[in-house]
Amino acid sequence: MAVPAFRRLWLAGLVSDTGDWLMFIALPLVVLQLTGSAVGTSVAFLLELAPPVLLAQVVARVTDRLSHRLVMVVAMIGQATTLLPLLLVHDRSELPIVYGVIVAQASFGAFFLPAKNALLPTLVGLERANSANALVGLNNDLGRIIGGPLGGVLLAVGSIATVALIDVASYVVAAALVLSLPREHRSDVVPSADRSADGARTGGVLRALADRPTRDLVLVNTVASIAQGLFLVLFVFFVTDVIRGDEADVGLLRGVQAIGAIGAGLALGVLGARIDALRLALIGSSAFTVITVLCWNASFVSHAVPLYAVLFAAIGAPAVFMGAGMTTLLQHATDGSHRGSAFAALGLGQAIGQAIGITAAGLLQGPIGTLPLLELQAGAYALTAVLAFVLLRRR
Repeated sequence: MAVPAFRRLWLAGLVSDTGDWLMFIALPLVVLQLTGSAVGTSVAFLLELAPPVLLAQVVARVTDRLSHRLVMVVAMIGQATTLLPLLLVHDRSELPIVYGVIVAQASFGAFFLPAKNALLPTLVGLERANSANALVGLNNDLGRIIGGPLGGVLLAVGSIATVALIDVASYVVAAALVLSLPREHRSDVVPSADRSADGARTGGVLRALADRPTRDLVLVNTVASIAQGLFLVLFVFFVTDVIRGDEADVGLLRGVQAIGAIGAGLALGVLGARIDALRLALIGSSAFTVITVLCWNASFVSHAVPLYAVLFAAIGAPAVFMGAGMTTLLQHATDGSHRGSAFAALGLGQAIGQAIGITAAGLLQGPIGTLPLLELQAGAYALTAVLAFVLLRRR
């Protein structure tokens, strides 16, 4: 936080993440209201995952060759603009508009995260990457605890148009803050190896996946993303069908995960430079598995929303440990000029993993039921922890 440029990047993330969490809670609820089925909700999430897969090679090239700061600003302005059609959505006949907005948002968003993760070490140095990644995760969780519950409430008392306008404003403010960051040196964003024909053939996502440490990290993250994909679809059904909650409870339980995450983010922000990133990833993946198992099986004992608020709050801490640890490991494992490609590969694996989980949830929720699939989701997180111990410790 002593680095002025990082403070501005952090504040930009806090503003935009708060707006994003409004939309992240509201859009699945709107799709569920308009379609009334898990399949419709799954389609919405799958559409969101298509651009990171289809554009992965383009994202890798762009984030390696252009200013990360410029890529982030253009992505946020694009996301702000593509939210405006949601002002026209009122009933089921406008569902294609919602789907179109989801695709456009994801297309611009596919460029944002790799650019941000590649830029961050150039602002603070690799030796402070753990702390910086934890603080970036912290602003996401601060945005979650504000935007998550507020998104459910605004949708309940207002409309998707209200949520969209607030999110547009957050993107504009965040883009202005990122634009104020110092210009990057050309050597930070243009890989010397890629100036040759051979470099051009080996650059991008394939080049990143040819590197074993990057490939191992992508594999672990992909398995975790399968579990996350199952959760994205099944969470609303768990709250509304299993524990008999309402829309406000959906926002509340999605938002309180930030409580544990905020505590963990603050601790890592102070101590992150002294903690090994690998240890963080291993502890985070193991603890996440244990709390996930407790959360789903608690429904056999109680449906009290406060109980699940405590469990969801607790799970935020290992989520920060796992996320910060794996991001730092990838930043250390890659050369600065190809870091954008590595994070594009990570995003590709994440999108594919979530697509598998979302498809399975959409097709199987009806015939199998919510709880059995959530038990499968907990098993996927257990596999993530095992792979992390086997593959990442080998580094």
